[in-house]
Amino acid sequence: MRYSTQIKPISYVKSHAAELLDRITEEREPIVITQNGEARAVLVDVHSYEQSQETLALLQILAIGRQQVQAGQSYPLADVIARIRRREPLPEKMKGAATARHPAAE
Repeated sequence: MRYSTQIKPISYVKSHAAELLDRITEEREPIVITQNGEARAVLVDVHSYEQSQETLALLQILAIGRQQVQAGQSYPLADVIARIRRREPLPEKMKGAATARHPAAE
């Protein structure tokens, strides 16, 4: 990213809004908006914003899974699959686990 061309004062944004919207849509690079010489906001295209939100959601899911594994709230995947294949109901304590611990990872 070329930061020197991606930083714009709010006055420029006000007078060139349509041009900037076209630019971020084409280039998919954010524009940092400044006010009184300080960075105040970032203008991004919708596609990039949606991608970043999806990435953030996945990272949050991974963090929750990691916490559950560290807290011992996971079960060996082979055990869960075997119960499902035998059509045995999962015990209540297994239903809440969002992650599975693989024996090779221990």
